[in-house]
Amino acid sequence: MIDTGLAGKTVLVTGASGGIGAAIARAFAEQGARVAVHYLESQDAAPPGARWEHAVPGKEAAQGLAAELDGAVAVPADLSRPDAAAHLFDQVEAALGTVDVLVNNAAHCETPDGVDTATFAGLDRHYKVNAIAPVLLTSELVRRAGPGDGACVVNISTDAARAFPGQIGYGTSKAALEGFTRGAALDLAPSGIRVNAVAPGPVQTGWLSEEAVEEVRAVVPLGRVGDPEDIADGVVFLASRQARWITGQVLQVAGGHAL
Repeated sequence: MIDTGLAGKTVLVTGASGGIGAAIARAFAEQGARVAVHYLESQDAAPPGARWEHAVPGKEAAQGLAAELDGAVAVPADLSRPDAAAHLFDQVEAALGTVDVLVNNAAHCETPDGVDTATFAGLDRHYKVNAIAPVLLTSELVRRAGPGDGACVVNISTDAARAFPGQIGYGTSKAALEGFTRGAALDLAPSGIRVNAVAPGPVQTGWLSEEAVEEVRAVVPLGRVGDPEDIADGVVFLASRQARWITGQVLQVAGGHAL
């Protein structure tokens, strides 16, 4: 067995009440980490002309997951708010202590999201959650981390961040997240804080129809749709002692998709 060095660590996973986030939370708990399961308490109705691409599991799902995991807690925060980062870290520290690992998984995705349909409000919603919140959360981690504690950040991007036609706000906000990953890695290296990202390919979290699954299989070189656990394993690796000399990298976990 490989010792990941994560036992006893405090891990904050944003957007962890379902899908990939929940799989990441479970994977860290399996390594003996204390996990903070972040969730959005209530999702507002979509504005006129917009449609949320994914329903957000709320309080009940997050608390249910936390109850399954030893030493886990569920913590709410609306990451589109300017005070969310400090509020979230205050809750986690009160329950579990100083955060050692931050996983910026929460994301906003809505349609229509093309160049011809772009609006200020739609871009604002995407960037607040997908790009601005991870920066502010990372900044909060840096201010609160002890010197030489070896804290780390793993951002969740997408394997199509380089070009995501039809999803301009979502795709470009994730590209910004990857740019932040590289810049923050260089800024924080002297303090020993590592910053990396995982870029998932098409993952079945309930949003892919049977037809879509077959279409994906045809274009993914390894011949299958991803599972949330595939992404979780990549995240745990980047947070583990085995990745102690890795920073500023975007790890594509996509079965060869979008190479």
